[in-house]
Amino acid sequence: MAFPLLSLIVLVPAAGAAVVMFLRSDDLVRWAALTVTLLDLALAIVMLAGFDTGTSGMQFVERRPWVPALGITFALGVDGISALFVFLTALLGWISVLASWIAIDRKVKQFTISLLAMQALMLGVFSALDLFLFYVCWEAMLIPMYLIIGVWGGDGRVYAAFKFFLYTLAGSLLFLVGIIVLYFEGGRTFDILALMALDLPFEVQSWLFFAFLVAFAVKVPMVPFHTWLPDAHVQAPTAGSIILAGVLLKMGAYGFLRFSLPMLPEASVYYSTLMMALSALAIVYGGLLALAQDDLKKLVAYSSISHMGFVTLGIFALNPLGLQGSILQMFNHGVTTGALFLFVGLIYERTHTRSIADYGGLMKVAPVYTGFLALFVLSSMALPGTNAFVGELLVLSGGFAANLALGAIAVLGALLGAAYLLGMYRRVALGPANVGARFKVRDVNGREMAAILPLAVFVLWVGLYPKPFLAIIDSSAMHLLQQLHDKGSGP
Repeated sequence: MAFPLLSLIVLVPAAGAAVVMFLRSDDLVRWAALTVTLLDLALAIVMLAGFDTGTSGMQFVERRPWVPALGITFALGVDGISALFVFLTALLGWISVLASWIAIDRKVKQFTISLLAMQALMLGVFSALDLFLFYVCWEAMLIPMYLIIGVWGGDGRVYAAFKFFLYTLAGSLLFLVGIIVLYFEGGRTFDILALMALDLPFEVQSWLFFAFLVAFAVKVPMVPFHTWLPDAHVQAPTAGSIILAGVLLKMGAYGFLRFSLPMLPEASVYYSTLMMALSALAIVYGGLLALAQDDLKKLVAYSSISHMGFVTLGIFALNPLGLQGSILQMFNHGVTTGALFLFVGLIYERTHTRSIADYGGLMKVAPVYTGFLALFVLSSMALPGTNAFVGELLVLSGGFAANLALGAIAVLGALLGAAYLLGMYRRVALGPANVGARFKVRDVNGREMAAILPLAVFVLWVGLYPKPFLAIIDSSAMHLLQQLHDKGSGP
């Protein structure tokens, strides 16, 4: 049997959570979590280094019987659609531990167990090749995130945690119904690759498409299923916001790529214009709401809705540029928006306010902080030379090719992004000196720089030399489009 690399990547955080249970010192807990997440990141780097960009098939595949009587297996594998997200999850897990080092000062052991358990489950989502295993990880992940928001969040944490849990659970119940239908239609199998080969009638595809849509749209989130997100982000601790924006939102878009498009190709083609319209709505609506915010964290939360709109726009453009751009933009969004939430958390730890009006002149007292913040702001607004420019350019090119009017609306969203991001940066960093007089603000320290620098590296690396990242994506994206071309002719 081949070396079980993916099993190790998935199970190392779970094993780390088990070890942490027996540690008594908070300092030991923190160092153990850092060690575990660094080991997981190293394994993810090994996986990427060994990834064959010349094939569209699943790699590092592992299959072990789990519940043979029901056709359930513990099956793992990655392709060009999922490999980057396994790496992104491991990267942000490590950064989340660093971000929580001082910010979480009560029930540290319980928080760390929740964080590591959630990382293991998220990695399971992106590497599962069995639909039952996927659903178990998809659902179980809600519990640690619910705890992270509800126990370690802000003053409105209980309301935000319940809202997050109820929205995502409601969507997941429809997803479960769809899974059961696929199980029987596929001859009592949960094998994702076998289910991709099914040729379902359009009527069945159509209602399955909308059952999946609700579950995935809540996770993305797409308008009008988005209302849980700002509350969850505002109340979550910094690590929770980083994981929520950087990884959890990707699961909805990943669901479209892994299930809706290959398993329901005719319905995906038939409803693609509707999906692009909802995406364009999210881009503009999220941008307008971000423009109206005075709360720094809410601004980044609403900007996240807008930027994820570009992802779903590219997916349902159903052409090479759009699909490649959307997958790359999912990775870019995890890096950039995760970084912005990290920066919000860092300044909140110093000032205990998120009101943009309370800041001003931050560059004079924290020049390193504001210098890196400028980089991530420029990335979020897709300035040439940054990672988001590459992804957004591909998405818009694919969007224009698929639907000129909706592509033009998406451009308006990009202009709104420049308006609210530059406006925020001007008021926070370049405005009249206010923050130094009201708060004792220090610049970033070594631990915080260790969290910032990897994200800054990927902003510039993808922006200046995207070829290695696109090479990972290319074969699998082209194979997915070929599946759509072969089977997705419509009713």
